[in-house]
Amino acid sequence: MPAEPSDVRSKSGNNTAAKRRIAAVTRWLHIYLSMISFVIVLFFAVTGLTLNHADWFDDQFQTNELTGKVPLAWVKTADTSAINKLGIVEHLRNTHGVKGAVSDMRLEADQVSVSFRGPGYTADAVVKRDNGTYQLTETRMGMVSILNDLHKGRDTGKSWSWAIDGSAIFMTLISATGLILLLFLKKRRTSGLLLAGIGFLIVYLIYAFALS
Repeated sequence: MPAEPSDVRSKSGNNTAAKRRIAAVTRWLHIYLSMISFVIVLFFAVTGLTLNHADWFDDQFQTNELTGKVPLAWVKTADTSAINKLGIVEHLRNTHGVKGAVSDMRLEADQVSVSFRGPGYTADAVVKRDNGTYQLTETRMGMVSILNDLHKGRDTGKSWSWAIDGSAIFMTLISATGLILLLFLKKRRTSGLLLAGIGFLIVYLIYAFALS
């Protein structure tokens, strides 16, 4: 039995209403996610440029050579496991303002070496086990290098790693909602998808050319 015209109109009306609701929700998400992540997108855009031209900022590097001495009992011991590793680290932090996380510590027969790493920052100390003296090399690379390391997530810790993950999710949602909105614009759908395809092709060609 053929459907009544009123039933057809009802189904068509329901489909139209559902599409409008999807479009409205997508538009709302796109607008507010874009505003929330504006600073994030701006940060990664600017640091993408500075990261690609890091040599522009080499003059910001500052290296300091420092010396000192730790208590001999901390390092002059037959058992390397008895070396006061925490004491050495805290001494360097308190005496010279060393920052960053400990990235490496080596206990050798004649010396103890410890390395610190942070965004735009490195510090390496070598402690002689026979007399407790040490030499510390500290390099501060400037604000731009700090921002570049934050962009890469290098030596930035777990919390910043989560921030990068969150930023990636935000930007993915913005891109997805923007594409969904385009699909609802009948007059611009074809041209928009064509431009997106051209953009993808350009990026691929640049990538292929760079590898050749």
